[in-house]
Amino acid sequence: MSLRYVTFFLPVFAIMISCSSPGPGLFKKKTPHEQYSKKIEDAGLKETSLGAAWFKAAELTLSTPLYIQLPYMETGYFAPDKVNSIGLKFIVKRGEKVTIELSKKPDQNFNLYLELWKSTIGKSPELITAADTVSYMITYVAEQDDSLVLRLQSELLKEGEYTMKINTGPSLAFPISPKVKSNIGSYYGAGRDNGQRSHEGIDIFAPFRSEAVAIADGTISNVGENKLGGKVIFMRLDHTNYNVYYAHLDTQLVTQGQKVKTGDVIGLTGKTGNAQFTPSHLHFGIYTFSGAIDPINFVKQDLRSFAKIIAPLTLIEKPMRTIKAARIYKTSPPQIDYKMIPENSLFIPEAVTANQFRSSFPDGAIGFVKASDAIPVQKVLTKQTIKVAQTLYSNADLTSFLKKTLMPGVKVNVLAFFSNYSYITTQSGENGWILKQKS
Repeated sequence: MSLRYVTFFLPVFAIMISCSSPGPGLFKKKTPHEQYSKKIEDAGLKETSLGAAWFKAAELTLSTPLYIQLPYMETGYFAPDKVNSIGLKFIVKRGEKVTIELSKKPDQNFNLYLELWKSTIGKSPELITAADTVSYMITYVAEQDDSLVLRLQSELLKEGEYTMKINTGPSLAFPISPKVKSNIGSYYGAGRDNGQRSHEGIDIFAPFRSEAVAIADGTISNVGENKLGGKVIFMRLDHTNYNVYYAHLDTQLVTQGQKVKTGDVIGLTGKTGNAQFTPSHLHFGIYTFSGAIDPINFVKQDLRSFAKIIAPLTLIEKPMRTIKAARIYKTSPPQIDYKMIPENSLFIPEAVTANQFRSSFPDGAIGFVKASDAIPVQKVLTKQTIKVAQTLYSNADLTSFLKKTLMPGVKVNVLAFFSNYSYITTQSGENGWILKQKS
């Protein structure tokens, strides 16, 4: 969409949206994104090219997201002359807690719509939760291994900067007091008794009589002793179907039916049961109605640092070109899912993450480009004289907005290419696209 059209449409659109305020209660239980969608519809703008583009972008970012690995951080800019929507897909493991934080500038008059969706093959995406437009924060605990999609979309005709951080960590506290030096020495599923059974938990090694603590609020359901576990404690967590199991304790410090809070000391580690010939440790397990599950992602303190952003922020929304045949990655960090584009191909960085630009291309494609593979389109590649009348297009597309006609003899500077088009600037300072001329 051309800037000329957006500039003309802005006051009309703004007036129509402001005049379509809903009645009390109309948006009850609707997400901020749904509320804004309803405003567009009520203002009669859904069928306009701008309104339709906003709804289409919302769908596309859910159906064709880019893939990222966590932790992930990006800083980006939403331009007022574009329909801005982002879809980022990532994997979480059962027991992990996802935290999504968003900050923006300016604070006022620049609303963003942040949502988390579940993506299942063969099914439509399912909305999990949405951030409000005040705190811009989402937390989510995965109850199974999940594929999730984050969607971030802006209001129409507004501009601003944002920084988004996505990370995962344990959803429960660690079962050994943080005051004690401990380490996990045996994991879920490891063989036991010459392969006769498998390990139904993790072993956390700590000095004799170290403090074992409650991993969440809950109720002690059993305090007892058995052959394998020795002195044991069972605890049921509040608001879940999880039961947790502490074994090989030297001392039990709670009683059946007792209510405990996260971090309360409930026992001291030892070597009871079948652990009498091993170093002091705690066997810790989590059980559901269907049996034991791997507790590692529930408790492992594995908050990883965000990769430092080294791609220049000043180049966001500035036309760039590749300095060699380069790869457009569908993933960050870069992996094997990519396609090649020729040297001197133009793209627009929309955000930066680590050493990559999250970018859009003239044909509508999106992907990550390594910052080291590109430069700004400032230096002229070649000078040309128009041989036959040429239409100057707003995009590398014959159906895009027609800016003007360049007559034979007009001199232009070629800055970049894409497909069968040259990105040029005229002597009067106009930028645009023309069909490639034959030498």
